Amino acid sequence: MNISLGSEEYIEAALETAKLAYAPYSGYRVGCVVVTTEDEIYRGANIENGSYGLTCCAERVALYHAMMHGKGPGDIKAVVIASTDDSFPSPCGACRQVLAELAPQARVVTSNGKAVKVATVSELLPAVFSLRPGDHNSPITNH
Repeated sequence: MNISLGSEEYIEAALETAKLAYAPYSGYRVGCVVVTTEDEIYRGANIENGSYGLTCCAERVALYHAMMHGKGPGDIKAVVIASTDDSFPSPCGACRQVLAELAPQARVVTSNGKAVKVATVSELLPAVFSLRPGDHNSPITNH
């Protein structure tokens, strides 16, 4: 699948994946497609739980799916997120932190099926938390 970043095909794939979400509490369905540098795609949908803290967002499901198939932080070029309602999906704080570690160079494309926004991971999370000494904005090196 060699198509341009943010293309309708990736957004459609994310929208189709959103239909697989398990969202009995909020009804808010989100789908995510992680695109590798080799144009492979890994999908994820949000999975809710009655104890909301145990819910997992579509972005993390898709990123973990890619990691479980041997992909690493340098292998991901895009994360495409779409919701089935009119509101724009936006990665939560936990997802932004996971994006910063597992897909730091990726473009993040969000869509509500009508409009598209594109951002970098560093734009979404400018002061990333890191335990690696020497990393930019590391709490260990910035006192």
